[in-house]
Amino acid sequence: MKKTLFDPVQLGQLQLPNRIVMAPLTRNRAPNAIPTPLMAEYYAQRASAGLIISEGTAITHQGQGYADVPGLYGTEQLDAWRQVTKAVHARGGRIFCQLWHVGRVSHVSLQPGGGQPVAPSAVTAKTKTFLMPEGFVAVSEPRALDAEEIPGIVRDFRHAARNAISAGFDGVEVHGANGYLVDQFLRSSSNRRTDDYGGSIENRARFLLEIMREVCEEVGRERTGLRLSPVTPANDIVDDNPQKLFDYVVRQLAPLGLCYLHLIEGATGGPREVEGRPFDYDAMLRAWREAGAKGAWMVNNGYDRPLAEQALSQGADLVAFGMKYIANPDLVERLRTNAAFNEVRKEKLYGGGAEGYTDYPALAR
Repeated sequence: MKKTLFDPVQLGQLQLPNRIVMAPLTRNRAPNAIPTPLMAEYYAQRASAGLIISEGTAITHQGQGYADVPGLYGTEQLDAWRQVTKAVHARGGRIFCQLWHVGRVSHVSLQPGGGQPVAPSAVTAKTKTFLMPEGFVAVSEPRALDAEEIPGIVRDFRHAARNAISAGFDGVEVHGANGYLVDQFLRSSSNRRTDDYGGSIENRARFLLEIMREVCEEVGRERTGLRLSPVTPANDIVDDNPQKLFDYVVRQLAPLGLCYLHLIEGATGGPREVEGRPFDYDAMLRAWREAGAKGAWMVNNGYDRPLAEQALSQGADLVAFGMKYIANPDLVERLRTNAAFNEVRKEKLYGGGAEGYTDYPALAR
């Protein structure tokens, strides 16, 4: 039977009412890394999504990379997140927490004790982060993680996953995309280590695979997803052979039984085809399935309804929408009825209050 965006679908232990996912969207509205009541309103407005994935949420203070993004490592943060998840569930929604460690994409002013950001290798990214009130500034030079520090970060992911479930989330998504710490370990451009976590594809994938095993063991494979972005140039990331790398990664992930794999196709928030970086996503999906994976295949980047329906006909199970969800809290209904979309007020994307956040009108209004 032909799949449509509006079919119910099973995801782990959750029954989703449709195949439409709200992608993670950083909005920089959590002062002191603590979620606010305004955030609870924002997510609850979008509860008609089949699944909401929260904005990137730092697993530790060291994992912070931007001003006013939320964390998941303090009691006050968890108490505040409980109000968010409660609000979403009260509207009948489902919400996963995206677990985030930015690695080298940070600034000394955001780090514990003003220390250097950490990375697989001491290679500074040619990218910027967001500070208050300065705005966008160049990231700081990172230091290379010592080998004995790495197991501690793996445990931090596990602990954050446990905290997320404690805070009422229905599951977690590990952020392995967009040039952040997990992705930095995967890529030849940012990982120049010569120990067991660098060099070969097998070694560079070790950090990711250790994290995923720990998180699955802690909260259950049916509540664990992963986000990857094979060819995005985001945050100055590149690899010598992304096809070989990611085909290997998904084959190794398959036995873990993740509930979904979330793929950013092309450049994050940009073109679906990246010049000079060809990639065969169908081959990656075949590798995932041939290795025995049963979890959902979630696609993301620049989707509208026709393109989403085409993706579903070609093997996708879920379609994530990002920018459209910022301006359209009732995106499901707008897609269903082919209604016009509100336009995003880009000057209100990062920081601020309700304006450009919770004041976008729904169709009924």
